[in-house]
This record gives sequence, structure tokens and C-alpha cells, in this order.
Amino acid sequence: MATANQQTSSKGVAELAGIKVIDVDTHLTEPHDLWTSRAPAKWKERVPQVKMIDGKRQWVIDGDHPMAVANPSSVVKPDGAKAKGIEFLKWEIEQVHPGSYDVKPRLAFMDGEGIWAQIIYPNLLGFGGLRAATLDPELRLLCTQIFNDAMADIQAQSGNRIFPMALMPWWDIDATVKEALRCHQMGLKGVNTNSSPQDHKVPDLGERHWDPLREVCSDLNLPINFHIGSSTEGIDWFGKAPWPSQSVDRKIALGSTMLFMHNAQIFANIIYSGLLERFPKLKFVSVESGVGWMPFLLETLDYELEEAAPKTKKILSMKPSEYFKRNVYSCFWFEDQGLHNAIRAVGVDNIMFETDFPHPTCLYPDALGHVAQTLAGLDLEAKRKLLSGNASRVYSIPV
Repeated sequence: MATANQQTSSKGVAELAGIKVIDVDTHLTEPHDLWTSRAPAKWKERVPQVKMIDGKRQWVIDGDHPMAVANPSSVVKPDGAKAKGIEFLKWEIEQVHPGSYDVKPRLAFMDGEGIWAQIIYPNLLGFGGLRAATLDPELRLLCTQIFNDAMADIQAQSGNRIFPMALMPWWDIDATVKEALRCHQMGLKGVNTNSSPQDHKVPDLGERHWDPLREVCSDLNLPINFHIGSSTEGIDWFGKAPWPSQSVDRKIALGSTMLFMHNAQIFANIIYSGLLERFPKLKFVSVESGVGWMPFLLETLDYELEEAAPKTKKILSMKPSEYFKRNVYSCFWFEDQGLHNAIRAVGVDNIMFETDFPHPTCLYPDALGHVAQTLAGLDLEAKRKLLSGNASRVYSIPV
């Protein structure tokens, strides 16, 4: 006999029938030949590739410069079982679900989960393209362009159901603008970039240095995405959050928790900088950060502006919370009360659904069963917006 929870879940999933669910944060385990199969002959030995070093598969770049262990960053096994804890850190690409790295099984996986479309982010080059930041700029640009070419291929192969975000060569604003235009012409739906370029002696995002990119993204309706971990500080899973005495698994859990909250700092800066006053149509997305922090952040930004920086109102015609509601979007997956608090604070138009497949925190299996219970009590129109409509509007995806 089905339990009450199972009955509620089944009823909730049935109520979602007909909604073309768009999952706005998933990841690609890059195939080992992604760059070498596409690089011009003179670059083949320099682009990212996997080599055996000290008996382990390692991603290297520019010959033998180490990038990362060739771990697939997937917790889903080929049979669909999900790993808990940190055992996945020792897995090879052959030990994970092929949907982690291959289009056809990814689509089959999506169909099995009731998900119509997915947004995809990278692993190897960093969530905001930070890895190999000190290498030859020409090589870095080529690697970024090859990645974006591969992502356009994936989008086409998926029949426009998988939508990768384009990585930007953020260290060069002219190259960034050109790449954004090129990727838009290839059909990609948004850009993904470094949230803290000032860590690399590039002007921070509050500077007008970035206006050419903002103009392009505003004109072409391309959202600018900041995935958690898209800065030098954030790319470290552990960061400074855990005490040294914590175990490795607790360090990952603590580091992940603090990563979710780091994006609040980015968007607080964006709002106070005044750039949204100049770009009223520009869309920013806070990716994999959750939404529970939004009510407190917005209430605090409004309060502190009055208390500590009232002169800033000369460059802001609206309250910080009003800019957020107009220009900023965020994503939920596991949250319950945090989601409902965010809906009360900003409404349902700024929130989208994600699973984070196939990463350690992913909402799997039965993501829709979980979210159906979370959304119980909301009307069908609100559910459509949260699971599909908002993402369709933000990323220009027809549904």
C-alpha cells in the first residue's frame, strides 16, 4: 500500500503534467577529446586533454601543465543509482551515467525524469572560466572558443532541448564582446562569466569597462549568468568556511553551503553600483545559489542604504529590492520554506527550477516528485512560471 507521502507525491506530479519543465542548472562532464578533436593541428598538444600522470588520469593544458584530476564530477552511476558521501571523487568517466557526458543518453535521462529542457554549465574550465587564468591569453581564448563551438554542437544535437551557456574570455573586453556576438549567432541563449574579475587585475563589474558587454547582452536579450564558484575565491569547494579539524566530507558539505550564499555578495554589489539604473533591460541570473537568502538580503540592502549610504540614492531611482525584482533571477532545487519565503518577498516571476544534475548536490532521483510536494498549495499558473515560464522568458526558449 502506498504511503501518504507517496500518494501526495504522485498526485503532485500528475498535476504538473503538461508543464514543459526547464531545468536551469545542470553540468557537462567534458568528454576527454572535446578540445583535441576540434583544435587546429598546431594547437592539439596545447589544448586541454587527459594524460596518465603518476598512475592517474589528469587533465593538462599547454603540454603538461596540470589542471585537475580527470574526475567526472558525477554522483549518478550507469544504473541510475546515486552515490552519497565522497566516493564519487574516485570515479572514472566510465563509472558514471553516460548522460553526464553524452547527448543521447542525457535526453533519455531527461525523458525518464520528466524534464523537457536543461541549461548546461561546464566543469573543467571552471564554472566561470577561471582555470588556467595565468596561461597564454591566445591559448585561453582558443580553448574558450572551442568549448563554445562544442556547446553549439550539443544544442543542435539535442534538437534544442539542451542549452549550454557560453563561456566568455573575460580577461579581454573586446574579445568578450566579439565572443558574445559569435555565440548568439550560433544560437546560444546566454553568457557565463567570472563574477570577480578584479582578482585578476581586470576592472570589477561595477566599472564602465564592462558596458560594451552589457549593451550587447541587453540588446540581444542574453542573460548574464553567475554560477556559484565563478570567482577565484569561490572556485575552491572548501574555501575558508570549514575549520581545519573538520573531516573531508564535512568540509565539502560546509564549503558547498557557503558557496550557495556567496552570490548574495555579488548581487548586492551589482545593485549598489548603479549599473542597473543604466541597463534597465539587462537580466542577471544567480545560478545554483538557492533562493532562501533573497528576502533577508533585499530587506537589508534597503535598510542599510538609508542608514549608511543615503547619498547613493542620487544614482538609484528605485529601492535596491525593486532593482532585484526587475533584473535578477535565481534558482531553487531542494528548498522548501526558503522557496516560499522568497516567493512572498519577490513573487514568482524571479525564481526558476534546477536539479544540478549530475553534481553531488543534485536533486535526484524523482526531482519532480520532490518539487511537486514543495509547490503544493500554489496555483497552476505559479507552478508553470516556476518550472517553465520564467526560464522560457529569461533564456528565450520557446515552449
